[in-house]
Amino acid sequence: MTEPTISQLQPMPDDWQRALAVVAHPDDLEYGCAAAIAAWTDAGREVSYVLATRGEAGIDTVDPARCGPLREREQRASAAVVGVSEVAFLDHADGVIEYGPALRRDIAAAIRRHRPELVVTLNHRDTWGGSAWNTPDHVAVGRATLDAAGDAGNRWIFPELTERGLEPWDGVRWVAVAGSDAPTHAVDATAGLERAVLSLLEHRTYIEALTDEDPETYARTLLTGFADEAGKRFGNRPAVAFELFPR
Repeated sequence: MTEPTISQLQPMPDDWQRALAVVAHPDDLEYGCAAAIAAWTDAGREVSYVLATRGEAGIDTVDPARCGPLREREQRASAAVVGVSEVAFLDHADGVIEYGPALRRDIAAAIRRHRPELVVTLNHRDTWGGSAWNTPDHVAVGRATLDAAGDAGNRWIFPELTERGLEPWDGVRWVAVAGSDAPTHAVDATAGLERAVLSLLEHRTYIEALTDEDPETYARTLLTGFADEAGKRFGNRPAVAFELFPR
């Protein structure tokens, strides 16, 4: 029997200057697409991060009051490794983020503030790979980000944002979803992979709570595996895959 042909991933568009990455928790981008972000900042593009929570409920052995500030510090250090200096937190509650107008409004406000051409988020579907159940936070933030990319350009949705001086921004050209089950595009991860590993390692407290494996071995094995798997559909080069939604 002939093996089915696997479609190749297309290169991500590169005719843009500003990107905004919106995810639920500290470390979401580091597990998802930091190698691509390193490549973008190397090319002189501007990338900013917005996180819905501070990840305060993410470590069972650390009380949320201590965990939130700790994970915020780790996230800022992690972002700096890949050339990102602007990191903002929306202060929604970790683990119980609610999809709805409040979340859409907060993300639309961030889009209006940063005025990106590319918006990046994480898998908004129910599962990872069709089998592992996704978390409600990822689903809520990913879906709200896709919606907010349109909300940001409509002055009659969330008019209070205009009253706060945040004029509508209809300049989002794409939303790119990392970790998707149905990727369409990719970024060559060759140059950014080492910094992606170092960026994930900045989340050392979380990693040490997650696994008994040596943190560097864990991070390198995981991210190299992801990049090699995506690369099978991208000319056998290490890659970060995205599902791209044009707007």
